[in-house]
Amino acid sequence: MIIRVLGSGAGGGCPQWNCNCRNCASVRSGKPGFVARTQSSLAVSANGADWVLLNASPDLRQQIEAAPVFTPGNGALRASPIKAVVLTNGDVDHIAGLINLREAQPFSVYATPRVLDVIKSNSVFGILAAGIVARIPLELGLSVPLAGAGTDLGLTIEAFDVPGKIALYLEDAAAGPGFGTQPGDTIGLKISDAATGESFFYVPGCAEVDPALERRLKGASLIFFDGTLYADDEMIHQGLLDKSGERMGHVSISGPRGSISAFGDLEVGRKIYVHINNSNPVLDANSAERRAVEAAGWEIGYDGMEVRL
Repeated sequence: MIIRVLGSGAGGGCPQWNCNCRNCASVRSGKPGFVARTQSSLAVSANGADWVLLNASPDLRQQIEAAPVFTPGNGALRASPIKAVVLTNGDVDHIAGLINLREAQPFSVYATPRVLDVIKSNSVFGILAAGIVARIPLELGLSVPLAGAGTDLGLTIEAFDVPGKIALYLEDAAAGPGFGTQPGDTIGLKISDAATGESFFYVPGCAEVDPALERRLKGASLIFFDGTLYADDEMIHQGLLDKSGERMGHVSISGPRGSISAFGDLEVGRKIYVHINNSNPVLDANSAERRAVEAAGWEIGYDGMEVRL
């Protein structure tokens, strides 16, 4: 099984188009220790020829062009090795890239009924004609084989609910503290190779590592996990936004309730942060925060990173 990080940044990427924070300015100036990052997405394949996207970021066209394995081949006039897309939530930075996959190309979209309803309700996604692009609901806790464009992809996927928050543009302040969040708004994924049994977890958005998630992840061989913020108040402290990580539905890396602490006893073999916000000091390869993350056994994911199981 081959896993490729298409985009390692959070919404907006790094540098973000309208941001001149320390990290964004450093990337633009070419300062050593900083690299550009597109918005969050992974790709996985059991055979190296047929691929599944895990989320579809607004930068998807750029990500496809950066990797020849995703471009048309076999002499066909129009073709794509991308056979399916699995969505973990309805955030703009995870669904907007679907629009790049228009032009009557068959593939499958897997998501919870909640997220499929969001796509169905927005007419712009009508460019993915239902007769060509299958939309397949995911039932939480059920392992299902992945297929697309008439191809068995040799992978199975299990979706599970994780603590999170409804997408920003769907928030309803009148609904109370959760802004209308319901089960199925934010999910994690377990992806398995049907032939070898090898598996990994993908959790790009998570508000808390609760006991249920701990039990599920304990002893996993590999996880790509939410690395949005290093500290809960970093965007407030930097003057970028008046929201904490908790308010945005993201657990922080540091602190007594952070992911480093939460994973301390889970015995996960390899841990990689993705969905990293442009405010996060770990994006500086020479920072104390990066050293602390690496000392705790974590890796910082990057665009083009490839892992094989």
